Amino acid sequence: MTILLASLTRVAEKRGNVPHELERLQSMLTKGLAATRSLWSDVQTGYHWVYRAAHILSNDETLKGAQVRQRYEELLTEMAEVSASSKALTTMLTTFRKVTTSYWPGLFHCYDVPDLPRTNNDLEHYFGSARHYERRATGRKSASPGLIIRGPVRVITLVASCHQQFSCDDLRLTDIARWRTLRNELDYRQTICRDRSRFRKSPEAYVAALEEMLLTERLPT
Repeated sequence: MTILLASLTRVAEKRGNVPHELERLQSMLTKGLAATRSLWSDVQTGYHWVYRAAHILSNDETLKGAQVRQRYEELLTEMAEVSASSKALTTMLTTFRKVTTSYWPGLFHCYDVPDLPRTNNDLEHYFGSARHYERRATGRKSASPGLIIRGPVRVITLVASCHQQFSCDDLRLTDIARWRTLRNELDYRQTICRDRSRFRKSPEAYVAALEEMLLTERLPT
């Protein structure tokens, strides 16, 4: 805003007469800057921290994930130890660290895995493609229950097939234990979805069946 205000001032000095609209805009900017003058110091300090974080995560030096993580941890330590000049800045730094913690488990894989998207926006392209092909195959505008249950397989298959053509040898089962674990997870998802559907259709019958099952298990044999 200060740059815009300076530009308007220069225009006024050159032209001598300034249109009423520009005078009104200049007056609004002057009042706005005066009213928020006390906040600009915190904004500049906060921008400095965010800029440093963005520079580390952009990884222009193409460091490994462990190295990027170490540099980022050092930055968070600095933010935790800094003596904030105001309550607003303290709140900003606390919120930044809290949000970073929520993303932490998957924040650094992209530096070690080739072609892995770094941001949620990049990942959204893959989910958008999955929804597009799902609509074309089923004619449904909303996601089908099958996609929700088997999304960990279908979405990953879609993403992989967009980048590579697989042969029969590629699809041959090699890790039986991992395959069985995945099957159990998908069966568990399907069981939950099926039970939820049965409960919605007839809550009384569903609860009665649970009570009968509970009583039967507790009765002595």
